[in-house]
Amino acid sequence: MSTGTEMIRRRYALMAPRVLNALRHRGYEAHFAADSAAARALALSLILPDETVSWGGSLTLEETGLLSALRSGGYRLIDRDAAASPEERRELMRQALLCGTFLSSVNAMTEDGEMINIDGNGNRIAAIAFGPKRVILVAGMNKICRDLPSALARAAGFAAPANGVRLHADTLPCVRTGVCCDCRSGDSMCAQVVRMRCNHIPGRIKVILVGEDCGL
Repeated sequence: MSTGTEMIRRRYALMAPRVLNALRHRGYEAHFAADSAAARALALSLILPDETVSWGGSLTLEETGLLSALRSGGYRLIDRDAAASPEERRELMRQALLCGTFLSSVNAMTEDGEMINIDGNGNRIAAIAFGPKRVILVAGMNKICRDLPSALARAAGFAAPANGVRLHADTLPCVRTGVCCDCRSGDSMCAQVVRMRCNHIPGRIKVILVGEDCGL
């Protein structure tokens, strides 16, 4: 591990207690995992046996190894990537709205516990907001922003263009330019923007902060 990486991890560990406390005051069940391996183990431990599991598109879930663990772990999955057609994929995304546990990440989070999510189709933010019995959000500490304006700027100005490049959405202005163009195109990555202020159902939304950079 490089000296720079170690310093970043130490900084994240120092920041984490304050962010965790803010999340808990907003009604979320909040946890800290030092690295991706710990985050993966913790997330899996929070999934109830024999419960249906699904997820929203997330590089964080891939990088932490969660998706691989779920697909090889004998879980009852609603896996949209297993669809044989666009129509079947959309139907699986609808079924995920009533799964037992839904996993995702967030595009940005403020130091005082507000979370920002942007979505093109709306399936991910819909499931986080309502439907699945439980939601587990896994977020690298690199997504923590000072305040709400900086979180909104991160989500639209960094996360959306970066995810567009990752998904080869080459027709989007932000992918062509590298910056948000506030577009209204039919395939906009930012068709819906949701600000999560608090959680009203105790224990429903669990947040795992990962003490290293992961996800976009």
